[in-house]
Formats: sequence, C-alpha cells, structure tokens
Amino acid sequence: MKPSPQGQGWIPRIAGASGPIYLAIADAIGAAITAGVLRPGERLPTHRALADALGVDLTTITRAYAEARRRGLLQATVGRGTFVRGGQAPAPQPRPEESGGPVDLGMNMPPQPTDPPLRDLLQRGMSALLARADAAAILTYRTGAAAPEERAAGAAWLRPTLGEVEPARVLVCPGAQPALLAVLGTLVARGDVVLTDAFTYPGIRTATAQLGIRLAGVAADAEGMSPDAVEAACRATGAKALYCIPTIQNPTTVTMPLARRRAIAEVARRHGLRIVEDDAYGLLPAAPLPAIASLAPDLTFHIATMSKVLTPALRVAYLVAPDAGCAVRLSGALRANVLMASPLLTGLMTAWVQDGTAGAVLAAIRRECAARQRIAREILPRGSFEAHPEGLHLWLHLPARWDRLHFAAHLRRRGGLAVVPSDAFAVGTAMAGAPAGKVRVSLGAASGQEGLRTALRLVAEALREETPTPFSEVV
Repeated sequence: MKPSPQGQGWIPRIAGASGPIYLAIADAIGAAITAGVLRPGERLPTHRALADALGVDLTTITRAYAEARRRGLLQATVGRGTFVRGGQAPAPQPRPEESGGPVDLGMNMPPQPTDPPLRDLLQRGMSALLARADAAAILTYRTGAAAPEERAAGAAWLRPTLGEVEPARVLVCPGAQPALLAVLGTLVARGDVVLTDAFTYPGIRTATAQLGIRLAGVAADAEGMSPDAVEAACRATGAKALYCIPTIQNPTTVTMPLARRRAIAEVARRHGLRIVEDDAYGLLPAAPLPAIASLAPDLTFHIATMSKVLTPALRVAYLVAPDAGCAVRLSGALRANVLMASPLLTGLMTAWVQDGTAGAVLAAIRRECAARQRIAREILPRGSFEAHPEGLHLWLHLPARWDRLHFAAHLRRRGGLAVVPSDAFAVGTAMAGAPAGKVRVSLGAASGQEGLRTALRLVAEALREETPTPFSEVV
C-alpha cells in the first residue's frame, strides 16, 4: 500500500458532534470512506498528529482508530501506520457494553490490545509464515526440542529477566502446563513433597495430583514466600522441590523483591531443593526483576508462558533447564507427554520476536494493564484489594459480613460476573486459619474498558451492601 498525502492530511470534522469524541471520529472515518474522501489503501494521520490537530489526548485517537478497526474500516501495520481497509469490510462485532453480555472477571488473561490490533497481527503473521519458501517445515511433525532459531528466539525473549542464556538450555513447549508436568515428572517421585505458597496457581495442584506428588503450603508475608517458613517446611517434610511465582503471584499479586529471591535461592541450596520458577507474569512490569533462574541457574527450572503476556492463542511457553544435558532429558519427557509444540505457533512466535512484533504487543498489553489497574483504583474502595500496577488481577479483601462463596454467587446472580474464591488457590489446610473473604478479580478478559468499569461498579456496590442476602431467591 502506498501512503496517500490526502489520507495523511485528512482531519475529521467533529465540531458539534454529540456523545464520546472517539465515536465521532470513528463515524467521520466511515463517512469519509463512503464519500470517497478516504480510499482503500490510504494511510491516515499518526495517532499523535491527529491528536494534535484536533486538540484531544492521544488515548482518544487510539480508541477512535480501534473503534474504526472494529467496524472493519481500518487496518494497522506495526511500524508503517494505519490504513483504510481495502475490499469488503467485515461486519463489526458489538462492543460488550452495547450487547449487554456478562463481563468475565474470573479468567486471568491479558487484555487484547487494539493498537496494534492483535487479530490483524495474527492474520498477517500466519499469512506471511505460510508464504515462506520453507513453509513445509512448519506443516509436519518435528522431533527434538525445537529448531535452533526457535530456541534462540526464546533466549532472546527472556533476556530481560534471565540475562544471556545458552539456547541449548531452552525448550519450546505447547504451554506452561505440559512444561510443568515434564519438570515435576523428572524431578520428583510419587509420594514426595513439593513446597509452594499457601495460596497458589491451581495448575500446580492439578499437576501434582496427576503425578501423585504431595503439596505443602508455606507461609508468606508482604514480600512473598517466607525463607524461614521454607526452612521449617524442609525440616518437617523432607521436600524435594519448591514451586513459586516470584512476580505478580497468582492470586495474591505479591512480587518478591530481589533480596527475597536471593534468600529463597540460598535456603533451597542449603536443603538441596530444586526450584520450579513459574514466571508467567515476569515480563509484564516495565522494569522486570531478575528471575530466580538468573540468580541460581544450576538449581532452577524456569517456565515462561506467552499466554499471560501476549495471548492464550499462542500456546507457546519457554522452559529453561539448568544445563544442556538436563534439557535433553526434559525434551524426552515432553515428547512422551505431548509429542511436540505446534511448529506453526512456534514459528509465529519466533518471527514476532525477531521482527519486534512480540515486543510491541507486550508494550501495548502493559499499557492496557496499567490503565485497567487505574480504573480499579478509581472504582473500588481504597484499601479493599492488593494489586500490582501492571498486573492482570486483584486480590480482593471482603468485609467481614461477606463470605467469599456467597459473594461470588451474589455477583454471578446479580450481574453475571465471575470471580474466583480463595478456595481455588488454597493448598492443604490453608483455608483453615484464613479469613473467609478473599476472591481473585481478573481485569483482562473484559474486552473493553467501559465494560470493565460497569463490572467493577457492580463489585463496588456489592462491597458496600450492609445486609447481604445471598439466598434471597430461595423459596
């Protein structure tokens, strides 16, 4: 597409328009296309240029262009700009706040970015991949951990948290759960104990139950898992390994500071523990902390999924082993369980790492996460939750009058909202002495900020209710 001076200089006329400005701009784009003022393939002004020309903030233009893409009017190309879509436009999808559908606050996933638009990026990325001369290599079975360039892409992607890593230590997996099963099956025997946080990711509970491994919950404080508690648990249980989520812990949102990460690694070394580091959220912070695997690489198995920092559609995770020999053994375990990662998805992730698309999507998701966290701070009562300013979820503390299960049922019944009670994350007897009112609220699955605002207002209203009646419809 050749950029058009007409498109680049086009400024919408929105004076006197009623309603939100971003919708007026999107309407003006549609009208200009219908009138032939904007033609297929023409490039529109940059977000900054149009914001300056109209005297509005940059966010307004971002929302306007995103709305025009939703209507099928525009398409964007990373590094090139925003263009009028050619050909017949697809039917636009209704915004969730217009459709009246429920908003999911239960699924912990990254918000879908609109700038750059993820759906367009996936479509173009797959098309480019299949048009390559070596496309046959991604349409067949594959042996081994992955192609050398795919392992190198994994090492490059993880450099902000791991530093320089030998690609031979990197395995490409079809998601974090198969990686977790492969590591646990290699490290721990049936009946052995693995230490973890008292409230932790449910997937570790599923994996250990499948393998006949016992979990033991370890107490935590404001900085995460307690080194003293790990020490005591090692003596009491004879644990073989330790599982942890050091950055934006799921569900408590705690991020271990660097000193705590070092302390946990030191305790593990003294007691011969292997560390399984689930770094699903490690790249979400703009200034990521060093992973434990960078502090104790000989002890640590590092797992980093793309599902939480890019999209669940990319079922790709990187598993970094302590050494190349261990990576070979894990490759055999992965092949026995899942055969291989999808070469098509792995190839797309590799291309995105190499051309910068993955970084651009991560930056967009990071911005959107921060915006949604600000919305939560605006709407929910001060001090009612724990959160990381760039995280995907909140750890909501309920008033004493609310039981967590009743609160979740109340939200589902009143607003069709899904939140996750603390029971889903509890290990062993963690619930026995724990407060009754904790739920996880996820912010990413809502497909728009307005829908999220509506949902969080319902949560805030429920928190303020003086006399909860969770079973008022029972007769």
